[in-house]
Amino acid sequence: MDYNAYLRRKVLIGLALFLSLLGVSLFSLSSGPYHVPVKEVFAVFFGGGTKDDRLVVLDIRLPRIVAGILVGASMGVAGAVLQGYLRNPLATPFTMGVSNGAMFGASLAILLGAGYSLNSGQVFLNNPYVVVLFAFLGAISATLVILALARLKGLSPEAIVLAGVAMSSLFVALTTLVQYFANELQLSAMVYWSFGNLARATWGENLIMAVAFAFVFVYFLLKRWDLNASTLGDEVAKSIGVNIERERLIGTLLAAFVTSVTVAFVGVIGFIGLIAPHSMRLIAGGDYRSLIPLSALAGALLLVSADTVARLIVSPMNLPVGVITSFLGAPTFIYLLVKMEGRR
Repeated sequence: MDYNAYLRRKVLIGLALFLSLLGVSLFSLSSGPYHVPVKEVFAVFFGGGTKDDRLVVLDIRLPRIVAGILVGASMGVAGAVLQGYLRNPLATPFTMGVSNGAMFGASLAILLGAGYSLNSGQVFLNNPYVVVLFAFLGAISATLVILALARLKGLSPEAIVLAGVAMSSLFVALTTLVQYFANELQLSAMVYWSFGNLARATWGENLIMAVAFAFVFVYFLLKRWDLNASTLGDEVAKSIGVNIERERLIGTLLAAFVTSVTVAFVGVIGFIGLIAPHSMRLIAGGDYRSLIPLSALAGALLLVSADTVARLIVSPMNLPVGVITSFLGAPTFIYLLVKMEGRR
Protein backbone atom coordinates (compact mmCIF):
# COMPACT_ATOMS: atom_id res chain seq x y z
CA MET A 1 0.00 0.00 0.00
CA ASP A 2 1.56 3.34 -1.02
CA TYR A 3 1.63 6.29 1.34
CA ASN A 4 -1.16 8.21 -0.42
CA ALA A 5 -3.52 5.25 -0.16
CA TYR A 6 -2.50 4.78 3.48
CA LEU A 7 -3.20 8.44 4.23
CA ARG A 8 -6.48 8.39 2.30
CA ARG A 9 -7.69 5.40 4.34
CA LYS A 10 -7.00 7.22 7.61
CA VAL A 11 -8.81 10.33 6.38
CA LEU A 12 -11.83 8.26 5.31
CA ILE A 13 -11.97 6.56 8.72
CA GLY A 14 -11.83 9.93 10.45
CA LEU A 15 -14.52 11.34 8.16
CA ALA A 16 -16.77 8.33 8.81
CA LEU A 17 -16.37 8.79 12.56
CA PHE A 18 -17.05 12.53 12.31
CA LEU A 19 -20.20 12.05 10.22
CA SER A 20 -21.39 9.29 12.55
CA LEU A 21 -20.88 11.62 15.51
CA LEU A 22 -22.91 14.35 13.77
CA GLY A 23 -25.67 11.85 12.98
CA VAL A 24 -25.87 10.49 16.53
CA SER A 25 -25.78 14.02 17.97
CA LEU A 26 -28.62 15.13 15.71
CA PHE A 27 -30.65 12.04 16.63
CA SER A 28 -30.01 12.72 20.32
CA LEU A 29 -31.09 16.36 19.96
CA SER A 30 -34.31 15.24 18.32
CA SER A 31 -35.23 12.25 20.51
CA GLY A 32 -36.64 12.03 24.00
CA PRO A 33 -39.92 12.34 25.91
CA TYR A 34 -40.30 15.73 24.20
CA HIS A 35 -39.77 14.97 20.52
CA VAL A 36 -38.31 17.70 18.33
CA PRO A 37 -38.43 16.91 14.59
CA VAL A 38 -35.07 17.16 12.84
CA LYS A 39 -36.20 20.08 10.69
CA GLU A 40 -37.22 21.94 13.86
CA VAL A 41 -33.77 21.25 15.34
CA PHE A 42 -32.21 22.98 12.33
CA ALA A 43 -34.74 25.79 12.66
CA VAL A 44 -33.67 26.32 16.28
CA PHE A 45 -30.02 26.59 15.24
CA PHE A 46 -30.94 29.27 12.72
CA GLY A 47 -32.90 31.34 15.25
CA GLY A 48 -36.35 29.88 14.66
CA GLY A 49 -38.44 27.23 16.40
CA THR A 50 -40.86 27.53 19.29
CA LYS A 51 -39.86 28.63 22.76
CA ASP A 52 -40.18 25.06 24.06
CA ASP A 53 -38.08 23.70 21.19
CA ARG A 54 -35.32 26.24 21.88
CA LEU A 55 -35.38 25.43 25.60
CA VAL A 56 -35.12 21.67 25.06
CA VAL A 57 -32.54 21.79 22.25
CA LEU A 58 -30.27 24.64 23.34
CA ASP A 59 -30.54 24.59 27.13
CA ILE A 60 -31.07 20.92 27.98
CA ARG A 61 -29.87 18.55 25.27
CA LEU A 62 -27.10 20.46 23.50
CA PRO A 63 -24.95 21.11 26.62
CA ARG A 64 -25.27 17.42 27.46
CA ILE A 65 -24.16 16.33 23.97
CA VAL A 66 -21.24 18.77 23.96
CA ALA A 67 -20.20 17.40 27.36
CA GLY A 68 -20.36 13.88 25.94
CA ILE A 69 -18.14 14.86 23.02
CA LEU A 70 -15.58 16.55 25.27
CA VAL A 71 -15.51 13.84 27.95
CA GLY A 72 -15.41 11.01 25.41
CA ALA A 73 -12.67 12.66 23.37
CA SER A 74 -10.63 13.40 26.49
CA MET A 75 -10.86 9.83 27.76
CA GLY A 76 -10.11 8.39 24.31
CA VAL A 77 -6.92 10.42 23.97
CA ALA A 78 -5.88 9.80 27.59
CA GLY A 79 -6.32 6.04 27.17
CA ALA A 80 -4.37 5.95 23.90
CA VAL A 81 -1.48 7.91 25.40
CA LEU A 82 -1.27 5.87 28.61
CA GLN A 83 -1.29 2.61 26.67
CA GLY A 84 1.56 3.91 24.52
CA TYR A 85 3.81 5.33 27.22
CA LEU A 86 3.21 2.41 29.61
CA ARG A 87 3.19 -0.24 26.86
CA ASN A 88 0.18 -1.93 28.41
CA PRO A 89 -3.17 -2.35 26.59
CA LEU A 90 -5.03 -2.29 29.93
CA ALA A 91 -3.62 1.07 31.01
CA THR A 92 -6.41 3.66 31.16
CA PRO A 93 -7.27 6.57 33.46
CA PHE A 94 -9.88 4.28 35.03
CA THR A 95 -7.33 1.58 35.94
CA MET A 96 -4.79 4.18 37.12
CA GLY A 97 -6.95 5.19 40.08
CA VAL A 98 -8.18 8.54 38.75
CA SER A 99 -11.90 7.72 38.91
CA ASN A 100 -11.74 6.14 42.37
CA GLY A 101 -9.68 9.07 43.62
CA ALA A 102 -12.37 11.44 42.36
CA MET A 103 -15.05 9.38 44.09
CA PHE A 104 -13.18 9.58 47.39
CA GLY A 105 -12.71 13.35 47.05
CA ALA A 106 -16.38 13.96 46.28
CA SER A 107 -17.52 11.71 49.13
CA LEU A 108 -15.21 13.48 51.57
CA ALA A 109 -16.57 16.88 50.50
CA ILE A 110 -20.13 15.72 51.11
CA LEU A 111 -19.24 14.26 54.52
CA LEU A 112 -17.54 17.53 55.52
CA GLY A 113 -20.68 19.52 54.76
CA ALA A 114 -20.96 20.31 51.05
CA GLY A 115 -24.60 21.31 50.56
CA TYR A 116 -27.17 18.80 49.44
CA SER A 117 -30.95 18.53 49.60
CA LEU A 118 -33.72 16.07 48.85
CA ASN A 119 -36.47 17.15 46.49
CA SER A 120 -39.18 14.92 44.98
CA GLY A 121 -37.18 11.84 45.91
CA GLN A 122 -34.01 13.08 44.19
CA VAL A 123 -30.75 14.28 45.73
CA PHE A 124 -29.41 17.67 44.65
CA LEU A 125 -25.99 19.14 45.42
CA ASN A 126 -26.37 22.78 46.48
CA ASN A 127 -22.64 23.56 46.31
CA PRO A 128 -21.52 21.44 43.34
CA TYR A 129 -18.25 23.31 42.78
CA VAL A 130 -17.02 22.40 46.24
CA VAL A 131 -17.64 18.75 45.39
CA VAL A 132 -16.00 19.26 41.98
CA LEU A 133 -12.89 20.77 43.58
CA PHE A 134 -12.53 17.90 46.06
CA ALA A 135 -13.17 15.35 43.29
CA PHE A 136 -10.46 16.91 41.14
CA LEU A 137 -7.97 16.95 44.02
CA GLY A 138 -8.73 13.31 44.82
CA ALA A 139 -8.38 12.27 41.17
CA ILE A 140 -5.10 14.05 40.53
CA SER A 141 -3.61 12.97 43.88
CA ALA A 142 -3.74 9.32 42.80
CA THR A 143 -1.57 10.08 39.79
CA LEU A 144 0.80 12.35 41.70
CA VAL A 145 1.53 9.58 44.21
CA ILE A 146 2.21 7.10 41.40
CA LEU A 147 4.44 9.54 39.53
CA ALA A 148 6.36 10.37 42.71
CA LEU A 149 7.03 6.67 43.24
CA ALA A 150 8.03 6.28 39.61
CA ARG A 151 10.42 9.22 39.87
CA LEU A 152 11.99 8.26 43.19
CA LYS A 153 12.12 4.49 42.76
CA GLY A 154 12.46 4.25 38.99
CA LEU A 155 9.35 2.13 38.48
CA SER A 156 9.01 0.28 35.19
CA PRO A 157 5.93 0.85 32.99
CA GLU A 158 4.46 -2.43 34.24
CA ALA A 159 5.03 -1.40 37.88
CA ILE A 160 3.34 1.96 37.24
CA VAL A 161 0.19 0.16 36.09
CA LEU A 162 0.26 -2.10 39.16
CA ALA A 163 0.74 0.96 41.37
CA GLY A 164 -2.38 2.41 39.74
CA VAL A 165 -4.35 -0.71 40.60
CA ALA A 166 -3.10 -0.46 44.20
CA MET A 167 -4.13 3.22 44.40
CA SER A 168 -7.57 2.30 43.07
CA SER A 169 -7.98 -0.26 45.84
CA LEU A 170 -6.81 2.24 48.44
CA PHE A 171 -9.29 4.89 47.31
CA VAL A 172 -12.12 2.34 47.24
CA ALA A 173 -11.30 1.49 50.86
CA LEU A 174 -11.15 5.18 51.83
CA THR A 175 -14.48 5.86 50.10
CA THR A 176 -16.07 2.94 51.94
CA LEU A 177 -14.75 4.33 55.23
CA VAL A 178 -16.19 7.77 54.48
CA GLN A 179 -19.55 6.26 53.56
CA TYR A 180 -19.59 4.27 56.80
CA PHE A 181 -19.66 7.51 58.79
CA ALA A 182 -22.20 9.24 56.53
CA ASN A 183 -25.86 9.63 57.37
CA GLU A 184 -28.60 8.46 55.03
CA LEU A 185 -28.89 11.71 53.06
CA GLN A 186 -25.11 12.10 52.77
CA LEU A 187 -24.82 8.53 51.53
CA SER A 188 -27.52 9.18 48.94
CA ALA A 189 -25.63 12.27 47.76
CA MET A 190 -22.40 10.26 47.46
CA VAL A 191 -24.08 7.54 45.43
CA TYR A 192 -25.81 10.16 43.27
CA TRP A 193 -22.46 11.82 42.48
CA SER A 194 -20.79 8.51 41.65
CA PHE A 195 -23.26 7.90 38.82
CA GLY A 196 -21.77 9.26 35.61
CA ASN A 197 -24.24 11.86 34.43
CA LEU A 198 -23.64 14.19 31.49
CA ALA A 199 -26.77 16.18 32.33
CA ARG A 200 -24.86 17.93 35.13
CA ALA A 201 -22.61 19.79 32.72
CA THR A 202 -23.33 23.47 32.05
CA TRP A 203 -21.92 25.69 29.30
CA GLY A 204 -19.39 27.10 31.74
CA GLU A 205 -18.19 23.63 32.69
CA ASN A 206 -18.07 22.60 29.03
CA LEU A 207 -15.81 25.58 28.38
CA ILE A 208 -13.40 24.48 31.12
CA MET A 209 -13.34 20.92 29.77
CA ALA A 210 -12.82 22.23 26.22
CA VAL A 211 -9.80 24.31 27.24
CA ALA A 212 -8.26 21.38 29.14
CA PHE A 213 -8.87 19.01 26.23
CA ALA A 214 -7.51 21.42 23.60
CA PHE A 215 -4.27 21.95 25.52
CA VAL A 216 -3.65 18.24 26.12
CA PHE A 217 -4.71 17.25 22.59
CA VAL A 218 -2.32 19.70 20.93
CA TYR A 219 0.52 18.68 23.26
CA PHE A 220 0.15 14.99 22.44
CA LEU A 221 -0.14 15.69 18.72
CA LEU A 222 3.19 17.49 18.95
CA LYS A 223 4.62 14.46 20.80
CA ARG A 224 3.25 11.88 18.35
CA TRP A 225 6.74 10.77 17.23
CA ASP A 226 7.84 10.28 20.84
CA LEU A 227 4.75 8.16 21.44
CA ASN A 228 5.52 6.03 18.39
CA ALA A 229 9.07 5.57 19.65
CA SER A 230 7.92 4.64 23.16
CA THR A 231 5.90 1.69 21.85
CA LEU A 232 9.14 0.14 20.54
CA GLY A 233 10.75 0.04 23.99
CA ASP A 234 12.81 2.35 26.18
CA GLU A 235 16.12 1.44 24.59
CA VAL A 236 14.92 2.17 21.07
CA ALA A 237 13.35 5.46 22.19
CA LYS A 238 16.57 6.56 23.91
CA SER A 239 18.66 5.60 20.90
CA ILE A 240 16.81 8.14 18.74
CA GLY A 241 17.05 10.90 21.34
CA VAL A 242 13.78 10.61 23.27
CA ASN A 243 14.02 11.25 27.02
CA ILE A 244 11.52 8.49 27.64
CA GLU A 245 11.40 8.75 31.45
CA ARG A 246 10.57 12.46 31.31
CA GLU A 247 8.05 12.06 28.50
CA ARG A 248 6.36 9.16 30.30
CA LEU A 249 5.97 11.20 33.50
CA ILE A 250 4.67 14.30 31.70
CA GLY A 251 2.37 12.27 29.45
CA THR A 252 0.90 10.31 32.35
CA LEU A 253 0.35 13.50 34.35
CA LEU A 254 -1.40 15.29 31.47
CA ALA A 255 -3.58 12.25 30.69
CA ALA A 256 -4.59 12.12 34.35
CA PHE A 257 -5.15 15.90 34.41
CA VAL A 258 -7.61 15.98 31.53
CA THR A 259 -9.41 12.93 32.92
CA SER A 260 -9.56 14.49 36.39
CA VAL A 261 -11.19 17.63 34.98
CA THR A 262 -13.89 15.67 33.17
CA VAL A 263 -14.58 13.18 35.97
CA ALA A 264 -14.84 16.00 38.51
CA PHE A 265 -17.67 17.57 36.50
CA VAL A 266 -19.65 14.55 35.28
CA GLY A 267 -18.85 11.74 37.72
CA VAL A 268 -17.35 8.31 37.12
CA ILE A 269 -17.59 7.07 33.53
CA GLY A 270 -15.39 4.06 32.89
CA PHE A 271 -13.92 2.16 29.96
CA ILE A 272 -14.17 4.79 27.20
CA GLY A 273 -10.39 5.16 27.45
CA LEU A 274 -10.08 1.40 26.93
CA ILE A 275 -12.56 0.80 24.10
CA ALA A 276 -11.88 3.83 21.87
CA PRO A 277 -8.10 3.42 21.39
CA HIS A 278 -8.29 -0.35 20.89
CA SER A 279 -11.09 -0.14 18.36
CA MET A 280 -9.04 2.40 16.41
CA ARG A 281 -5.90 0.24 16.59
CA LEU A 282 -7.84 -2.64 15.09
CA ILE A 283 -9.28 -0.46 12.32
CA ALA A 284 -6.50 2.03 11.56
CA GLY A 285 -3.31 0.68 13.18
CA GLY A 286 -1.12 1.96 15.97
CA ASP A 287 0.51 5.00 14.36
CA TYR A 288 0.00 7.83 16.87
CA ARG A 289 -0.10 10.43 14.10
CA SER A 290 -3.61 9.17 13.35
CA LEU A 291 -4.40 7.23 16.52
CA ILE A 292 -4.67 10.37 18.69
CA PRO A 293 -7.32 12.20 16.61
CA LEU A 294 -9.15 8.96 15.75
CA SER A 295 -9.28 7.93 19.43
CA ALA A 296 -10.73 11.35 20.25
CA LEU A 297 -13.46 10.95 17.62
CA ALA A 298 -14.17 7.34 18.62
CA GLY A 299 -14.38 8.25 22.32
CA ALA A 300 -16.77 11.09 21.58
CA LEU A 301 -18.94 8.86 19.36
CA LEU A 302 -19.02 6.06 21.95
CA LEU A 303 -20.00 8.30 24.85
CA VAL A 304 -22.64 10.33 22.99
CA SER A 305 -24.14 7.06 21.69
CA ALA A 306 -24.08 5.48 25.16
CA ASP A 307 -25.67 8.57 26.70
CA THR A 308 -28.40 8.57 24.05
CA VAL A 309 -29.16 4.92 24.83
CA ALA A 310 -29.15 5.72 28.56
CA ARG A 311 -31.69 8.50 28.00
CA LEU A 312 -34.04 6.53 25.76
CA ILE A 313 -33.89 2.89 26.86
CA VAL A 314 -36.22 3.38 29.86
CA SER A 315 -37.59 6.81 28.89
CA PRO A 316 -38.74 9.05 30.56
CA MET A 317 -36.23 7.83 33.19
CA ASN A 318 -32.51 8.31 32.58
CA LEU A 319 -30.04 5.52 33.29
CA PRO A 320 -26.54 6.55 34.43
CA VAL A 321 -24.37 6.54 31.31
CA GLY A 322 -21.64 4.78 33.30
CA VAL A 323 -23.86 1.68 33.38
CA ILE A 324 -23.94 1.51 29.58
CA THR A 325 -20.19 2.08 29.18
CA SER A 326 -19.46 -0.59 31.79
CA PHE A 327 -21.59 -3.11 29.89
CA LEU A 328 -19.47 -2.33 26.83
CA GLY A 329 -16.13 -2.09 28.62
CA ALA A 330 -16.14 -5.12 30.90
CA PRO A 331 -16.17 -7.70 28.04
CA THR A 332 -13.49 -5.66 26.22
CA PHE A 333 -11.30 -5.67 29.33
CA ILE A 334 -11.69 -9.44 29.76
CA TYR A 335 -10.95 -10.02 26.05
CA LEU A 336 -7.74 -7.98 26.22
CA LEU A 337 -6.67 -9.72 29.43
CA VAL A 338 -7.18 -13.17 27.87
CA LYS A 339 -5.38 -12.05 24.72
CA MET A 340 -2.40 -10.83 26.77
CA GLU A 341 -2.23 -14.14 28.64
CA GLY A 342 -2.39 -16.05 25.35
CA ARG A 343 0.76 -14.31 24.14
CA ARG A 344 2.86 -15.46 27.10
